[in-house]
Amino acid sequence: MSVSPDIPLHATSAMPTNVASADTVSHQGLPIYVDLDGTLTYSDLLFESFLLLIKRNPFYLFACFAWLLRGRGFLKAQIAQRVTLDVSLLPYNQSLLTWLREQRQAGRRLVLASASNKVLVQQVGAHLELFDAVIASDAHNNLKSHAKLQAIQADAGGKGFAYCGNDTPDLAVWAQAGEIVVVNASPSVLRRAEALRTPTLVIDPHPVPLLLTFKALRLHQWAKNVLIFVPLLAAHELDAQRWLITLVAFVAFGMCASATYVINDLFDLASDRAHPRKNKRPFASARLSIPFGMGLVCVLLPLSLLLALWIALPFFLLMLLYVAVTLLYSARLKQIAIVDVLVLASLYTHRILAGGEVSDVVISNWLLAVSLFMFLSLALVKRCAELEFMNEDGRTSAAGRGYRTSDLSYLISMGIASGFVAVMLLALYIDRQDNGRLYPHSDILWLILPLMLFWIMRLWLKISRMEIHDDPLLFAITDRASWVVGFLAAAVALAASIGGWK
Repeated sequence: MSVSPDIPLHATSAMPTNVASADTVSHQGLPIYVDLDGTLTYSDLLFESFLLLIKRNPFYLFACFAWLLRGRGFLKAQIAQRVTLDVSLLPYNQSLLTWLREQRQAGRRLVLASASNKVLVQQVGAHLELFDAVIASDAHNNLKSHAKLQAIQADAGGKGFAYCGNDTPDLAVWAQAGEIVVVNASPSVLRRAEALRTPTLVIDPHPVPLLLTFKALRLHQWAKNVLIFVPLLAAHELDAQRWLITLVAFVAFGMCASATYVINDLFDLASDRAHPRKNKRPFASARLSIPFGMGLVCVLLPLSLLLALWIALPFFLLMLLYVAVTLLYSARLKQIAIVDVLVLASLYTHRILAGGEVSDVVISNWLLAVSLFMFLSLALVKRCAELEFMNEDGRTSAAGRGYRTSDLSYLISMGIASGFVAVMLLALYIDRQDNGRLYPHSDILWLILPLMLFWIMRLWLKISRMEIHDDPLLFAITDRASWVVGFLAAAVALAASIGGWK
């Protein structure tokens, strides 16, 4: 058990929401002991610090298993010694904080009592400047359930106390408490708590609609996986079996991509919470829990890889490479300027390579070159959009990124140049298709060039006007002009290829 010195009152917060008063009995003399994980904050410090540790070095995963054999308290202590958690960015329960500040002003003693490690809990206490003392786990004692009850009773000197909790282990403490406050609890836990004593206060959990899970999976990003069909389209292939197996590959790649997006969001909790828009993401806002995200990954990733292995061994190996590069990008490469956009561009092109492998179509080097420069331009669009809004907010650097707002003009130049190079390469390719087998009417293809130039130039004009937030794909999906350009480009390609399909 660890107890900190007095911590004075500080800060302001929003008024409570979703708060239902259940009792009017006065408990002014009772000190209030407040659980941290899931109660004071919607997240869990063990999972938060574990993710930071694994992001720093994935091989720590094996060390965690060894530490766990010596007890959960020892595991928490070892992790806490090796990470730096920014407790100011944690998703605190503002409704509970407001009530606690009212109780503090009424003269009641507040104690933060958590099963998390004392190093992290003391940091939370120091940040909030609200609690008179801190009780927390150390390497030898894991203060959960009955162990926490004993620590609270010792601190209270055998007198009565009030307790704020949220989960099943808190029932042991509530059973001995003179006053209970139920926060962010499931209906079953709430019913069991009410059977022990009528709560003074009930703060309901956030609703978790199914749509929120779909948002976390980024289903709209599956549009990127349409690139898997590009080799079939470029080869003018009409074989139904090839299209069917490529469709299965599309689903496998989609599940794999969704799993990696969840991993990326879990690794990026701190930087997303510091972002003016990304802080609303399901995991950053703790509307979805870290364990739930880990569960999604453990389901989607193995399923996608098994499906890829069923399709073909080479496709499975390409999927493994995609996962490895994506995880490396999430953990390290996205923090390195220039390298991050090159990796993003290569991951787009990787989808085309995977599509060629699945459909057994030889991919033209021209196609790979055009896609690499085009997607490099789109990756730079995303970075420039982020920097534009940072500049507007008066910030000079991006959390978790290797860029500064002073880099903006340089990145814009590179992005526009990359887009124009892609158009130039396409022009050279078209020039080689004169009366070709795939495009019997190749002269019509030249009409695609002004369409591409218009779209690229308009995209970068939107960036300068701050009309694109951060994701060019989402912009293109919802932009009417982009749909028109895409439809016209497809019509031109179809007209030029009449007689060239097999």
